[in-house]
Amino acid sequence: MLVEIDGREVRSEADLHRLLARALDFGPWYGANLDALRDRLRLDVPRPVRVTWTYSQVSRKNLGAARFRRICDLLRLVEDEDRASDHENRFEVDLR
Repeated sequence: MLVEIDGREVRSEADLHRLLARALDFGPWYGANLDALRDRLRLDVPRPVRVTWTYSQVSRKNLGAARFRRICDLLRLVEDEDRASDHENRFEVDLR
């Protein structure tokens, strides 16, 4: 599955959660916070999935560097866990 996030649409963390929840079909019970995102990405998202975040620098500016870094760190953590587990089909993230 390919998920494309247009960074120009991410003006707040809530925007990012809304876009990811819709693209990954998280349903109505998604908590829309980083802990919930981590859990859903680790446990509920069928692999393979590649998140391509275009205009990520626009999102970085809108979110602020610290919040943007926390989100990216979480995405990279899930990616690294899949890679370490040697999953053939895994979660990947591409920031552009």
